[in-house]
Amino acid sequence: MNSLLLQSLFLATPLILAAMAGYTSERAGVINIALEGKMLMAACVAGLLTATHGPIVGLIGGVVSAVLLSLLHWVLTQHYNLDHIISGMAINAIGAGGTNFLWNKLSDLGRVGQLPSLSLWIFCAIALISPFVLARISSHTRPGLRLLSVGADPEKARLAGLEPIKIRLGGLLLTGVFTGLAGAFLVANSGTFTDNMTAGKGFIALAALIIAGWRPIQALIASLAFGFFSALQLVVQGVDLFGVKLPSELWTALPYVVTVIALAGFLGKNRTPAGLGKA
Repeated sequence: MNSLLLQSLFLATPLILAAMAGYTSERAGVINIALEGKMLMAACVAGLLTATHGPIVGLIGGVVSAVLLSLLHWVLTQHYNLDHIISGMAINAIGAGGTNFLWNKLSDLGRVGQLPSLSLWIFCAIALISPFVLARISSHTRPGLRLLSVGADPEKARLAGLEPIKIRLGGLLLTGVFTGLAGAFLVANSGTFTDNMTAGKGFIALAALIIAGWRPIQALIASLAFGFFSALQLVVQGVDLFGVKLPSELWTALPYVVTVIALAGFLGKNRTPAGLGKA
């Protein structure tokens, strides 16, 4: 049981971090399907720099790369008024293609081996604490209330003297930090970088945020639940159920099926931020 819970936490950590990344941008009104691409780029850069300069430099580089992609998302959506979904798809494409190119060109695949890493508990602690910090900031501080105001109604926020474009910049910078941490954790946990190692985790984190009604603590719980079902399917692989041996593909699909069911049950009941996707 202890092993199952520990594995659940490790599997949930990147989801929690990515969900918090989605929270800081979507509550400011910026639709963010680009969590996947930012995590993937952060993982690649973290892996490259860890191999040559150590895990601390790798972590910093991963965060910086995700922040730069978040700045690109901000420029495209806020300065050029590009559709948020299209901008997110473009960033995901940059993440998928760019990481493949960078890793194959810049890494010595035969010598990288097991990369050194920071303690996984550092990432886990940040993931578990940050939802409570963000919830407190959002409801009890001026920057947090401004973030929520812009996401709720950008036009009324302007009438109140706020500048949505600047507030969204702050939200997306935080998005870069959280996705950078999530990507660096993936490399630290696996010991190397592999193509498409995020494997949809950015989208699952966004689903957890939606299920949680765009609330950080509830998103933490949803991410932990997905982490638990992901760990559970690893444990029950090959186990007979009532004397019937189920195919491994069915167990592998278990956490995704649970996510779809949860989305179907909660999506219509949650109130989307009214200013999401609006200029």
